[in-house]
Amino acid sequence: MEQENTQPVKKEDMAEVGETIDIVRGEHKGNKAKVLIVRENSVIVNIGNHPSTGEPVKTVVNHKNYKRK
Repeated sequence: MEQENTQPVKKEDMAEVGETIDIVRGEHKGNKAKVLIVRENSVIVNIGNHPSTGEPVKTVVNHKNYKRK
């Protein structure tokens, strides 16, 4: 069983608005996403557009679940 890292993420390790990140855990693992909003514990990202409607697909990713490029 994988042990969670309970240490807070350092501010310099957090992504910034406009940056592209790689999602490394969760439902969208392996996707690249563009950061829209940075919060204390997570970021809100755009992972693409819906194929039929063209609407942006957004999701929330915890700071521990992505890597900066």
